[in-house]
Amino acid sequence: MKIPPKYAISSVVQKLKQYSSHELKKRYKFIDQIYEKGNMWSTGYFVSTVGLNEETIRRYIERQNIADRGKEITGEFS
Repeated sequence: MKIPPKYAISSVVQKLKQYSSHELKKRYKFIDQIYEKGNMWSTGYFVSTVGLNEETIRRYIERQNIADRGKEITGEFS
């Protein structure tokens, strides 16, 4: 994603989380039952402005998946 310098990265990430959460909850009503207090996104985020290798990013995402995992929901999408 490219973000123009006139926008704060933190504001863009906040809006992405806010809007995506709202849209997903509208579409999938069970989400509020899965996550504590309906918070589906973690409070943090990862940003690289100079570039990192793909393996570093992959490890970060894998750790987030483990730390933020909610209930098993694969059956909900069938």
